[in-house]
Amino acid sequence: MNSGKNAPGAAIPAKTVIIGATGRMGAMLRARALAAGLAVAGADQPLTPEILAPACAGADLALICVPAAVFEDVLLRVRPHLPSTAVLADITSVKEQPLRQMERLWPGPVVGTHPLFGPQPDPDADQPVAVTPGRNATDRDLAMAEGFFTALGCRTFRTTAEKHDQAMARIQNMNFITNLAYFALLAGQKDLLPFLTPSFRRRQNAARKMLTEDAQLFAGLFEANPHSHEAVRQYRQMLNLAAAGDIDLLCRRAQWWWNTK
Repeated sequence: MNSGKNAPGAAIPAKTVIIGATGRMGAMLRARALAAGLAVAGADQPLTPEILAPACAGADLALICVPAAVFEDVLLRVRPHLPSTAVLADITSVKEQPLRQMERLWPGPVVGTHPLFGPQPDPDADQPVAVTPGRNATDRDLAMAEGFFTALGCRTFRTTAEKHDQAMARIQNMNFITNLAYFALLAGQKDLLPFLTPSFRRRQNAARKMLTEDAQLFAGLFEANPHSHEAVRQYRQMLNLAAAGDIDLLCRRAQWWWNTK
């Protein structure tokens, strides 16, 4: 994991407010921020003015940690209580849509972030965070968001919302959709049960949480990402090659992952 030292130019916010502070990601980020000695407040349902006003007062950075499906409604509730100079940021796994929503509803600086790890990361693993500039975001505003995450021991990198969503359509959404389609295809076929192999069970175990506990979350992210359906079309081309018998070609392409430096 990153040593936790601030990246060049990073600026730790004097106060951060986390909206969605009892959700899995929000709670994890708040706990780590407190452990790192940061000034951080939290708010969660019910997002009433009585809860939001003191939590948001004096915040330099407002980090919205809620699902994409309720994102705009939460922004409307939070907006009246934020200082006009606050940097508004999110952590959703899709960036183009929430950036547009934040830019429409917030006249101040907007920054998109996406921690590329879950609420229980391996403490020794690399913990990258994508940072995407929004409207009115200066280098100082970006550094504010980066400073929060680097203080937690994360590694930040800057990209665009479009590049981020194109990547997530292939890395995150296709992982979900291919597992979903595979296990949906085999569902109900009890005659297969005596033939299950260790490799099948490893895939089954790896997909369990995604397709049971988190299925609604991943389905929402798939639909919210404008590049998801193009990624499915490209994957279908690979399946067409398999159906045509071009297995060697697919193997050579796939082996790039183990041959690349």
